[in-house]
Amino acid sequence: MVPIALEDSKAVAQFVAWLRHSAPYIHAFGGKTFVVAFDGEVAQGERMQRLAYDCNLLAALGIRLVLVHGARPQIDAEMARRGLTPQFHRGMRVTDAEALECVKAAQMVTRLEIEAKLSQGLPNTPMAGSFMRITGGNYLVARPLGVIEGVDYLYTGAVRKVIADEIEADLEQENVVLISPIAASPSGEIFNLSMEEVAAEVAVALHAEKLIFLCDAPGIPTPEGEGVMASVTVTEAQQRLDEAGATFSEDLRAYLPYAIDAVRRGVRRAHLIARDLDGAILLECFTHSGVGTMITRNPVFRYRDATSEDVPALIALIAPMEADGTLVRRNRELLEQEITRFILVEHDGVVVGSAALYPFSEERAGELACLAVAPEYRRAGIGEELLRRIEARARAAGLEKLYVLTTRTAHWFLERGFVEVSVDALPKQKRELYNYQRRSKVFVKTLTQ
Repeated sequence: MVPIALEDSKAVAQFVAWLRHSAPYIHAFGGKTFVVAFDGEVAQGERMQRLAYDCNLLAALGIRLVLVHGARPQIDAEMARRGLTPQFHRGMRVTDAEALECVKAAQMVTRLEIEAKLSQGLPNTPMAGSFMRITGGNYLVARPLGVIEGVDYLYTGAVRKVIADEIEADLEQENVVLISPIAASPSGEIFNLSMEEVAAEVAVALHAEKLIFLCDAPGIPTPEGEGVMASVTVTEAQQRLDEAGATFSEDLRAYLPYAIDAVRRGVRRAHLIARDLDGAILLECFTHSGVGTMITRNPVFRYRDATSEDVPALIALIAPMEADGTLVRRNRELLEQEITRFILVEHDGVVVGSAALYPFSEERAGELACLAVAPEYRRAGIGEELLRRIEARARAAGLEKLYVLTTRTAHWFLERGFVEVSVDALPKQKRELYNYQRRSKVFVKTLTQ
């Protein structure tokens, strides 16, 4: 065993911190069902190799995995080999009898190649010593899509039914279920299905914890076009799709409607993440901030009043900001005494933000204190929402002014309606406790009723 070099200490510390922060998610997801959907671009080459490593780890953590693959480029290649021209309408393949033969051939080969990647166990690889049992079957019943806008889709179909009990039985045996988007109808005809519809219908039928789409974009773009929206409700996602869907990538346009529909029908969360980012599923599911867009039925952040049981979590949140001088140090005993003054923000049960109100009733004033947001959430609007809630609480208490003392965030408060005043403007009780060595700047905002 080679000892860790001192120059690697930073990387080691980051790894330890990440692993510890992942623990709540590891506990939460054990025994839960993830449906992971990916198209033919992922099902080949290095992308599939990386995905196999991550699926192996997820299975080892006790997560029940259902994988749904597509094969559009493989089908197109097979049609080109046979001298056929693909036909599409409204983004969906029109599958005639000749195209169906290409679909069957391409799906079979793609599935075998995926199974081969998932079945590895070579030494000196992330899958060393493992063996994932990959199962499949006639889990789907299809129906013809029919004629739309005068176009007969022929052997292109839709999902009529998901045989969820059979999938559940395989998952109970700790198998990884691999589903190809092709199925028969009760009449025995075979139909070509869309990967995104199959994934969504399977996730709904299984009441999945997560439906994860690997796509050609890192997530839903923000309205400003800078970065992606980390988390949205189904209502917000639908609004973005309606307003800007035409500018989205091809995969986002295809997958987002199914992700929204699946969450509305009972899937707890849907995720859109970049297929080219190594370890994207791990980063999205096992870090607080994630790397893509998560879609939920209700807002992901929960604001609530603090209780005495929250003291340890609050200490963990504010300790780094006390250490760098952003916040005044507060000992545990003081926090326990004053905990009812705090509003907390939770993300997946983890406290990621706080703020407190200290009233000075005789002077109809209050102090906003301990406004803190974990670094990875500082662009999520949490600070603004905490300020809004503290202001509402102050108004409800009949307070007319809100003071804040800060050494590092003066401009943030100026941009939100505060003005700088002298120490003498503070309420008498607070003025007597002012720390002249810390030299905090004083700001005040008049609260309109």
